[in-house]
Amino acid sequence: MQTASSRRQFVKVAAASVAAPFILPSHVWSAETAPSERLTLGFIGMGKMNSGHLGSFLGRKEVQIVAVCDVDTTRRENAKKTVEERYAKDKDAGFKGCEAYADFRKLLERKDIDAVVIATPDHWHAFIAIAALNAGKDVYCEKPLTHNIHEALTLIDAVRSNKRILQTGSQQRSSKEFRVACELVRNGIIGKIDHVETAFGAPAKPNANPEEPMEPGLDWDMWCGPAPLVPYSSVLSPRGVHNHFPAWRMTREFGGGMITDWGAHHIDIAQWGLGEDEHGPVEIIAPANYADANDGAKLIYASGIPLLHNGKGRGVSFYGANGEVHVNRGKFELVLGGKTIHKFWDKEADKGTSLDREVILTEREYLADAKVKLYTSKNHHEDWLNSIKTREKPICDVAIGASTAISCHLMSQAYYHGGSMKWNPEKHEYTSGGDAKWLTREYRAGWEV
Repeated sequence: MQTASSRRQFVKVAAASVAAPFILPSHVWSAETAPSERLTLGFIGMGKMNSGHLGSFLGRKEVQIVAVCDVDTTRRENAKKTVEERYAKDKDAGFKGCEAYADFRKLLERKDIDAVVIATPDHWHAFIAIAALNAGKDVYCEKPLTHNIHEALTLIDAVRSNKRILQTGSQQRSSKEFRVACELVRNGIIGKIDHVETAFGAPAKPNANPEEPMEPGLDWDMWCGPAPLVPYSSVLSPRGVHNHFPAWRMTREFGGGMITDWGAHHIDIAQWGLGEDEHGPVEIIAPANYADANDGAKLIYASGIPLLHNGKGRGVSFYGANGEVHVNRGKFELVLGGKTIHKFWDKEADKGTSLDREVILTEREYLADAKVKLYTSKNHHEDWLNSIKTREKPICDVAIGASTAISCHLMSQAYYHGGSMKWNPEKHEYTSGGDAKWLTREYRAGWEV
């Protein structure tokens, strides 16, 4: 458990994280970047998510990928081949090869690696990120940032004590429709907020996948790592290269269900719009049939505003006294006085317009003189690279990612235990209805966070 001083540090750094850093123009790191000035990157966890990140960073001349890591032989060798083929195609004279590692610790030992991109299953995020920070690396780590609340607090301390940059993979903050939606709310355009609804799927259940025969080429003990050593299942870790998101995320041992998957995205935006990044809820209310429920839990903030988990909503919906704002990926709607003012939600139904047009018109008409302007990022990866260069906090700094993760974990506990829980977001402890043991987990020996 964390000390009182580390908890106070969380509040201090979370408050500081809302300051918008100077953004380095992309032309500063252009195609003419000297090889000696490139950032060298290592990638850890080479499943579907990091395959996407890998493709994006391979297209950036200001970085060079020199190492990949995965406990599955086929995945890591495929990633190595992808990197080497791309640099060969680009005739990159400065490229000296890409090393493939089975153990992330070997990758982190390399002094020539500046930063790492982590997209392992959730139960590994904090341990690997902290090891990378302690090794002097800057970090891009997928959401949810941690598997539990204890890890969130510990990770903040590691970022700050090592003076490193950490970007959480909550990329919706770098999409204009989400920023504009939150600015509408923060500037009072829809009036006093009554409630917020966030739409995503069910909470996690205990792992019940039957054991399957083990195949060669996968270090299953290492895959489980800090979590329990459960019987091998291809549902948890499909063998080789695959193009889907495995269901380990639906187990409590390794993930947090859709609450820490899509919920981490949408609760993140809800808290951005409510100005709750540095705070979080003060009460958590479970649905009556919590053990079997797929939605219905509520987070209550100090303002009295409730956030409802709605399994069939529209992404993130803010309901105010004067109107509504609905936002999802590639979707946006502003309603004032019961009338839709600007909307792009369905390509067929909203023909003749576009997302960009509706969002830009909204910004021009309602936010031209806005008093509250939120951090603007046009690209989540580029924002991270800019922060590494300037040493300013990125749009989704560790304190923000941790705050969102904590809210997700608190909601999960409502489905696991039921009832109503009071929470102190400054001390990060339950004041009633909860148990301190819910803040952490039992770690396997040698992998304690």
